[in-house]
Amino acid sequence: MTALALAPASEPDRRRCHASREEYFAWVRATFADAPASIKSRRYFYNRFLKHWPDLEDWFAEPLLVRLDLHGRLAHEPGKRTGPSHDAGPYLAYLSLVHGLRLDADYVLSRNFDSLFVPKVAVGLGLDLDLLDSLSARMLQLGYAPVSGRSVLTWTFTRLVLMRGDPNLRAIRLDDLTALAEEIKRYCARPEAGFVRASHVSNARRRMPMDQLATIYQKACLTRLHGVHVLLFNIGQVPEPPFHGLKTAELWRTELTPPETPSALAVPVTRWLSGRLQTSDRAESVRHSRDAFRYFLRWLAQSHPDIDAMTELERRHVEGFMAHLHEHVNARTGRPLTARSRYTYLSPLLQFFRETSQWGWSDVPGRPLLGRSDMPKLPSALPRFIPRAELDRLMQAVEGLEDPHQRAALLLLRWSGARRGEIARLTLDCLDAYPDGYPRLRVPVGKTYTERMVPLHPQAADALRELIDAAKAANAAARHDAWAQRSVRYVFMRRGKPMGRHFLYEDALEIACHKAGLVDGDGNPTVTAHRFRHTVGTQLAEGGAQIQTIMAILGHRNAQMSATYSHISDPVLKEQYEKVIAAGGRIAGPAAEELLTSRIGEDTLNWLKTNFFKTELELGHCLRAPAEGPCVCDLYLRCSKFLTTSEYAPRLRARLAREQQLAQDAVGRGWPREVERHNAIAERIRSLPADLGESAESGPDDHC
Repeated sequence: MTALALAPASEPDRRRCHASREEYFAWVRATFADAPASIKSRRYFYNRFLKHWPDLEDWFAEPLLVRLDLHGRLAHEPGKRTGPSHDAGPYLAYLSLVHGLRLDADYVLSRNFDSLFVPKVAVGLGLDLDLLDSLSARMLQLGYAPVSGRSVLTWTFTRLVLMRGDPNLRAIRLDDLTALAEEIKRYCARPEAGFVRASHVSNARRRMPMDQLATIYQKACLTRLHGVHVLLFNIGQVPEPPFHGLKTAELWRTELTPPETPSALAVPVTRWLSGRLQTSDRAESVRHSRDAFRYFLRWLAQSHPDIDAMTELERRHVEGFMAHLHEHVNARTGRPLTARSRYTYLSPLLQFFRETSQWGWSDVPGRPLLGRSDMPKLPSALPRFIPRAELDRLMQAVEGLEDPHQRAALLLLRWSGARRGEIARLTLDCLDAYPDGYPRLRVPVGKTYTERMVPLHPQAADALRELIDAAKAANAAARHDAWAQRSVRYVFMRRGKPMGRHFLYEDALEIACHKAGLVDGDGNPTVTAHRFRHTVGTQLAEGGAQIQTIMAILGHRNAQMSATYSHISDPVLKEQYEKVIAAGGRIAGPAAEELLTSRIGEDTLNWLKTNFFKTELELGHCLRAPAEGPCVCDLYLRCSKFLTTSEYAPRLRARLAREQQLAQDAVGRGWPREVERHNAIAERIRSLPADLGESAESGPDDHC
């Protein structure tokens, strides 16, 4: 056997002693009265164990491998395990559950204890098999398979009762679960854990690397423990809802700043973030702010290690951080940070410096070190809806999804326009109907902190109704909803816990998009879950829905958010575009030649299609795209982005006449520079009607 670190067991709570021979043998005779062979073998194992370890404390003090009779065994040696300690397992279980002897976690995690819940053994040890049967039935009701559900219970309960030295399953609490979770992680990190596991697994797996065996065992143990937590929560024995890994709280809330941050830097940041957590701010928003500060504080520690107080910060330090963000290359993508990422990092700093200076905090710089002009300019993108042809193919694939939860989730996205999180948090009372019987969906409190009722297509309503019936049958316990601030019972539940959004949306869309052929060159889906919401908004606008209707269905807080969809589908814009540009209308101006010869970029052209009439000036249009920023040229008649049409000919002639009058007035006043300016404008205007095939002289029908 290779040399292993044989760590001794932990110190006991009180002195541990053997049971007397008379007592134990009487228990064995009563328990195995119908099995003489079992009586004989258990008496033999008891006598042999006492002969080797007359003082039980000495046995507990031995290294783990000695207590498992593995200290003289090769790592991959096959064959049945045996020895004084190994064969004494049933006797040690008796000591634990009858005499209250707490067995250490290392030992119970190294053994199987398969016979603990055999009826005649369990009864003799005080274990309630009727309770176990009822708990198994509840696991089945929650959605666990019959065999796997019971094995989850017996494995976990065995370890818990032996570590507690108490057979009462009703006494198990969250502290017991979390303690076992920590012990599992600690045990699997031991160097001998993989060696012990090799003595349990099949010959084929025994040749696996030992650290891999320990990792597999840890995952399996924590999964079983999580299943028991789910069960105990659903029967009300443990009030705390289960999280993976048995985390009782989100750890980020307890680590608002990096641990190594000097106190004078960390205290004001922690105070500000904690204050936001206690307000109406969403926890996720505060977490993003926390991540931004951690990034900034780590950069500060590396670039300016001499700064150990927030009051020492100056504008030059913040400018250095902004330069770092601008130059930093994302290690994952190999590209510089996007404007959105830089905005996310800087926005909490701007708010922190502004608010704390207004509040008069003494441990901060006391003045804003960032301004709005420092924030990166973010491009304003139009919603990306799903084209009709692609949508039809995709929905045909969605209807063929095998999992009913995935199918219903995507149908709800398609027909309700709700957000992903809102659908995942639908409650059992979310579906009813209008007076005429048409289905109606209650969308829960979400991003806008308001509930709303929206019509729902019967196809989605039918799929949702099936899930509601299944959720009612499972009867999972209510959970506290942080948005609604009350306990609710969710629809999208499996095995007594809410279903993950990745499974409901990303996994489902990957299947459906591949089936519909909607993938890119790398095989990734081209449709995201949020595009369904944009599609509903666009279709409402195209169908002539009013802004108020779009707001009510999508849950927008202001008309501007919903107006975006109207801009996409404004029939007036489409009509004017077709009349002026697509039909080859006469145009003039510096931008005309580029437009007519297709030298304007496709992005600018697409923007022009939906924003043409928002660019209107007095005498024409400015084609300066949003990405180029606002036009700052007063003499827009010479701007390269200026464009006009024949419709503006009367205005051009009127403006020409006015410029000529102003030039004459300037002559009379003796203002030569003004004469020069008005004549230059008049000369430029005079050429535009000619380019349009119009006369420059005013006619009787001209009016402005």
